[in-house]
Amino acid sequence: MRQGRIWLFGEVAASSVGLALASAGPAFAHAGDAGFVLLLPTGYYLAGGALAVALSFAILAAVPPGPLARLAEWRGKFFSVPIEWRLVLSWLSFAGFVALLLAGWWGSRDPLSNPLPLVFWTILWGALAIVEGLVGDFWFWINPWYGPYRLLAAALGRFGAEDRDRPLPGGLAYWPAAVLFLAFAWLELVYPAPEDPDRLAAVLLAYYLANLVAALAFGYSAWMRQGECLSAFFLMISRLAVLSGRKQDGARDRPIDVALPGARLASAEALPPSGIVFLLLALSSVSFDGLSRTFAWLGLVGINPLDFPGRSAVVGVNTAGLVGMAGALCGAFLLAVWLGQLLSGSAVSFRRAAGTLAWSIIPISLAYHIAHNLTEILVNAQYALAAVSDPLAKGWDLFGTAGMYVHAGITAGYDSAWAIWNTQAAVIIAGHVLAVLVAHVIAWRLYGTARKAVLSQIPLALLMVFYTVFGLWLLASPTGA
Repeated sequence: MRQGRIWLFGEVAASSVGLALASAGPAFAHAGDAGFVLLLPTGYYLAGGALAVALSFAILAAVPPGPLARLAEWRGKFFSVPIEWRLVLSWLSFAGFVALLLAGWWGSRDPLSNPLPLVFWTILWGALAIVEGLVGDFWFWINPWYGPYRLLAAALGRFGAEDRDRPLPGGLAYWPAAVLFLAFAWLELVYPAPEDPDRLAAVLLAYYLANLVAALAFGYSAWMRQGECLSAFFLMISRLAVLSGRKQDGARDRPIDVALPGARLASAEALPPSGIVFLLLALSSVSFDGLSRTFAWLGLVGINPLDFPGRSAVVGVNTAGLVGMAGALCGAFLLAVWLGQLLSGSAVSFRRAAGTLAWSIIPISLAYHIAHNLTEILVNAQYALAAVSDPLAKGWDLFGTAGMYVHAGITAGYDSAWAIWNTQAAVIIAGHVLAVLVAHVIAWRLYGTARKAVLSQIPLALLMVFYTVFGLWLLASPTGA
């Protein structure tokens, strides 16, 4: 969403061990139409963030990886959920999806009054992704494709096909999800009118029907795991969460286990090349969203940042930038893994090393998602609560929230901005530190010795330090789009 940007400046101090940020910095919504200017230098907190990540790697290098690996293997039984709830919740989710489509076509033309763009961009993509990464795979239970798929599969005599645990045929792997995610990112970040309710409803209906047909053709589990980009992304980042459901064939309940954050990433199987591209595309798209609105980028492409002419003027260069950043990040990651292989002298194949170490990117991806969408969620979730009570702009008040006062200035003011910016910065640093920890455990399991694991991680740790600085710079940079 493109509302609610704040203008702010402040002085920041950082400690080398924890980045103790001491005063205000900029906090702004996911995107907006007004620019702001940061007046004071940002070198202190950039250096502090980089040092925090570097020190975490240095400390881990001195810690025996065996105990860390045993901690990553710990699992605790939490509770069980009746599997029947999956079908019920899916149909409810599908009904909500249909209602949102109708609101998109027949409701208000204002994106801040129509529930479709608010729920899709803010609640589904913004907030639910955070729940998936921190808590667990809630999408498994509410996926709106599951119920209709079961009905159609039964009608076609293919009941039970959704439980087949097999990859997509013909070496497709994650390539369908990668292509669809690139299209999704282009719609969000480049297309001139991603929040237009009527257009968004048409795109989502076509997307839903295409993926339903694909699920019938390839099997529900296979397509949702590697084909449909939102389901694939949610499933991947849910490996970072503390809760996870264990599949038991024929069981009436699904056991939910608890683990340490990121523990499941350390034991995940190696991703194919398409899976690596998919993960890095998810990270690079969020980074490009921040970069594309900075004075630096706009100046590079010849746009006056204080008089932004609109998205239609930068469709071509932003499309190239989106693809270029994904390619640059993929190249940097693969180079870091290759250099790590050389330093460690390991006989482990490059493909296996890259496929397993790619899982360590997930904490960074989620951290950027949280920091980048935090202020948008705080503001636009309020608009969403008001809009769902009057979805067709008929003066209804279905849930008693239609007349609620939206505190659009919740992110404004010294205290709010100080808290929000420090939260964003802390989340980015914490994500990189956790990524270093996960990569360390993966490398030890991959190479077998602590020495080889540490040597192999030096280039990747340097890349993470650079990306920490880059992420903090994006948060603090003046923007004009």
